[in-house]
Amino acid sequence: MQIKYSKHIEARIVMRKIEYSLPKEIFKNAEERFIDAETGHTIAVKKAVLYGKERDIMVAYRYEDIDVKLLTIHPLKEGQKENRVKSGRWRKI
Repeated sequence: MQIKYSKHIEARIVMRKIEYSLPKEIFKNAEERFIDAETGHTIAVKKAVLYGKERDIMVAYRYEDIDVKLLTIHPLKEGQKENRVKSGRWRKI
């Protein structure tokens, strides 16, 4: 299985000044995984240090045959994960 980056996630990495390997690390070592009912994508969440602060960071991804494409990455605001679970948008897997 190869892990590929979409053009969107590569742009986000540059824009947000995120270490290039961080999305792969989050995908491989996620502490939690969800299905996003709005997009149909799978979400990996892991705590990591970003901008000098530990925070939950999400990576959206999808399987393409035997490969995985990482679609986007962004740090979650305080309570954002809980709100998405509570609203039913994210379902834990």
